[in-house]
Amino acid sequence: MLRIVKGGPIKAVPTNIITGFLGAGKTTAINHLLANKPSEERWAVLVNEFGQIGVDQSLLTAGEDIRISEIPGGCLCCTRGPQMRVALARLLREVKPDRLLIEPTGLGHPTGIVDLLTGPDFSSAIDLRSMICLIDPQILDDPRALRHPVFNDQIELADILVLNKVDLCSTEQLDEAQQLSDNMFPAKASVLTTTRGEIPAALLDLTSAPQTHTGISLTPGRHALSQVAQVAQVAAETGEDSHSAGVAPGQPLLQSGELDGMYSYSWQFHPQDCFDSDAILALLDAESEPLRIKAILRIGYAWISYNRSLSDDREVRESSWRRDSRIEIINDRELDTEAFGQRLHACLKREKN
Repeated sequence: MLRIVKGGPIKAVPTNIITGFLGAGKTTAINHLLANKPSEERWAVLVNEFGQIGVDQSLLTAGEDIRISEIPGGCLCCTRGPQMRVALARLLREVKPDRLLIEPTGLGHPTGIVDLLTGPDFSSAIDLRSMICLIDPQILDDPRALRHPVFNDQIELADILVLNKVDLCSTEQLDEAQQLSDNMFPAKASVLTTTRGEIPAALLDLTSAPQTHTGISLTPGRHALSQVAQVAQVAAETGEDSHSAGVAPGQPLLQSGELDGMYSYSWQFHPQDCFDSDAILALLDAESEPLRIKAILRIGYAWISYNRSLSDDREVRESSWRRDSRIEIINDRELDTEAFGQRLHACLKREKN
């Protein structure tokens, strides 16, 4: 295991990944956060550009209490090489920041960063908080962006989606972006709108939970900011990561609901829980009664999404989600949750992950 500080316990640094496709406004948003950070705190920013000669570092505002470190060449999102590990370890060791912001290139897959930060090298030194993705609604008119796998991965991975530059887009573009955001599975902690990258620091500690999923608009100002601040304050006071609050390894959380004769059942598994891919897919495929099954599943080092409707159209693909495993079933009749829960548990791998 990599030791960041020589001697004594390591204090985990609150860390946020801020993503977004090319031109979404990531650098502007980070500058806004830096300008409004607590005066007594020391922050660090690790930024990556796709080009070989860095420019973004010159666009960020540094100072005595702000350290900017840049890795050119798109290598931040490729954790197989040493550059990311070396740069991150040096930043944590030399700066000892109170918070770390990471800005991957707009063309980079951020999942590798998450896997590194939560892996054995840095898990004791990094406290991964909200992952934020900025979206320019105007990009939805560009088929090249919509077809780009990174664009979809950034959205899927994020806890919070921020629709930026809403003053520059049309009503139709904004409506489409909001519909896209609201239909994500798992649901986002929040979907917000803003201009010029103006997002509050309270977002950095807002984590994904059903009770926080709401469409908050930042454009009106104070009222929206107070909603975000209140939720973040509750999370800070409880000291819980709401992604896995009440969930222990091997002991999933079950939630259910009923409306007009339709039933919904949702299982949330701890991030350490790992499924046997053949067993869990066979179980979900064998369920003939549900009208809809959606799932995000950890299978070893990989994560997959599962989507099947009444028509038996089944889609399984690699997923960028990294927070926890979730299974959602919608049906027009009650489900024996105890029996199904036991079958789900039997699909978990027995070895320690």
